[in-house]
Amino acid sequence: MDAHPHSPVVAALRRCLYALFAGLLALAAVRAHGPSAVATVTAALGTGAVLAAGAPSRAVRRSRRAAALWLALLGASWLVLLVFSPDGLWAAFPLYFLQLHLLPARWALPSVAATAAAAIAGFVGHGGQVTPGAFIGPLLGAAVAVATVLGYEALYRESERRRELIEELVATRAELAAAERTAGTLAERERLAREIHDTLAQGLSSIQLLLRAAQRAVPGGSPAAAHIEQARATAQDNLAEARRFVHALTPPDLERGSLAGALERLCARTAGPPAVRFSVSGAPAGLPTPYEVALLRIAQSALGNTLRHARAGRVEVTLSFMDTAVALDVVDDGVGFVPDAAVAAVGGGGATAGGAAAGGFGLPAMRSRATALGGTLTVESAPGQGTAVAVTLPRPGPRSAV
Repeated sequence: MDAHPHSPVVAALRRCLYALFAGLLALAAVRAHGPSAVATVTAALGTGAVLAAGAPSRAVRRSRRAAALWLALLGASWLVLLVFSPDGLWAAFPLYFLQLHLLPARWALPSVAATAAAAIAGFVGHGGQVTPGAFIGPLLGAAVAVATVLGYEALYRESERRRELIEELVATRAELAAAERTAGTLAERERLAREIHDTLAQGLSSIQLLLRAAQRAVPGGSPAAAHIEQARATAQDNLAEARRFVHALTPPDLERGSLAGALERLCARTAGPPAVRFSVSGAPAGLPTPYEVALLRIAQSALGNTLRHARAGRVEVTLSFMDTAVALDVVDDGVGFVPDAAVAAVGGGGATAGGAAAGGFGLPAMRSRATALGGTLTVESAPGQGTAVAVTLPRPGPRSAV
């Protein structure tokens, strides 16, 4: 069966083989002489007719059964020619290539061996001198044909692999660019939300507290009290507006509930394998938006790396609330890697969690998020022993909620 029906090189070579085969048959017919001349010409014409019938046939190129049947008829007619003329021996060479080209390897190699044996027998049967050359010639031709065809097949497969890798690389680059744009947008939203929370909203909350204290110190009904009440109401309205603004900048996964709920939805929609299970340890408590965003992003990054690299069968995601800290653990049973070696491979900080030893920016980004909130991120892994990513953030002290 034609393995590469759309390759121009293969099509050109196939036409050359047909032309060579037809030329050698014509040579045998022209050189025919003696009592077997008529039989030789007839056999050459018959072989040429079989060749002409199958050469343009799409069924021969696309069906192994049709190719095997056509080659069997072609080989049989060639054997008849070989019986009457020693010049038929030369047609064995293009026949080798046709067999290797149209048949699978498990059929082609025995067919080539049988053709070579028939060529040797035909030479000897026509009174040729039995010398090493009588055996080496057909066998060497068969070896050259096998090496040429198998070498081309290997080069073609390598070319196809390279083409697929290039296409995958182009697609990955496009996805990476889109992911970077999305990540940049989300990072800017998170930064603005954090800045508003830590500056404007906290300042408005402090102004409210001070105005309430001033309101208690000023006699009711006085003009000052009215101005203070108006200022307090304005601060309250602006604080509510700041809260709405921060809420609008919150990642969509956190808009519909708590961090635990967002992580549970993340694990539930992660297409396996591996199987992803989420659990909560300790009593859940509210966290400031920057903490929830950081833990959610770290979980997304760790899970993404696990899916891409770890070849794991199971992943455990655990959110733990402790007295003084909150922790997130992502543990898989994948292939693992050597963290130190992976970091060194990218200049000290480019390993990715979840079994990736090829480098990247997943782990530094996760560590940066944890460090920005005063936390720590650790990665434990070894080849064949899975990977554990653990981030711990200190529980924030009492502060005004936004």
